[in-house]
Amino acid sequence: MDIVQLTADDLKSLLALYKKVTAHLNQNGVRQWDWLYPNRFVIGADVKRGTAFGAREGDRVIGAVVVDRRQSGNYGGLPWTDRTGDPACIHRLAVHPAFQGRGIGKRLLQFAEQQARTEGCTSIRLDVFTGNPGAVGMYRQAGYEEVGVIRFPMRKEPYLCFEKQLLS
Repeated sequence: MDIVQLTADDLKSLLALYKKVTAHLNQNGVRQWDWLYPNRFVIGADVKRGTAFGAREGDRVIGAVVVDRRQSGNYGGLPWTDRTGDPACIHRLAVHPAFQGRGIGKRLLQFAEQQARTEGCTSIRLDVFTGNPGAVGMYRQAGYEEVGVIRFPMRKEPYLCFEKQLLS
């Protein structure tokens, strides 16, 4: 399975992926995403900037991740280890429910790390919903270190911020 940069031709399928994942999360009591986020404007901007990557089965996007340098303003007060380098950020990593448990999320994460290295980044930062223990565990298992906790408006639970140093 190849992971590729997604294009405008993938947008409809990518939106369908996030809608399906959001519904699955909510059915399982994980109130991480909803009708407000991620939305078509955010996802469309990721594609337009060339920062959305995904795995396909045929023409259908079955997993996706965004790799860029766009950090939440909430990150400012956290004690990041990489203070002088060029950190990348991971956003919206998602795998279609029918394809979960096959290592696709791990492969997307590894791809994101390699993409960041290729772009000359020195570390990766991300935030993950505390109410999603599967995602929290995946990042910890992949060697990400917890840096702190932030909150977002209209979200009842906080988000853990993680960082991983990238070696060349």
